[in-house]
Amino acid sequence: MSKKIISIYHKPTNTKIAEGPKGWGITPFEGNLYISRKYLLTDGFKINYFPGFCIYKFFYFWMDLNLEDGTKIKNIAWMYWLPNPLFPFIWFRVGIPRHHPEIEIRENIN
Repeated sequence: MSKKIISIYHKPTNTKIAEGPKGWGITPFEGNLYISRKYLLTDGFKINYFPGFCIYKFFYFWMDLNLEDGTKIKNIAWMYWLPNPLFPFIWFRVGIPRHHPEIEIRENIN
């Protein structure tokens, strides 16, 4: 059985920030990707404590991405710190918008 592998890049710097199997590792949901920490290739995601609320997924904080070359992208991701228990695939994962202008998604079959 072949698996679909998702690779996520910061497009302007061509930096790979995550890679893992589509499904429980990197979960597509509502046009976004929720990434398990195991598949993050950077420790540059930092919570900036700007809060947000979704009516059915509950409370989250925005995150900035700090790359090794000094590039800093504000509010490019988020993490639910008080997630809805009905959505375990978003619990404490980094959420990234699939269609952000600085994000490139590549899907390959392994």
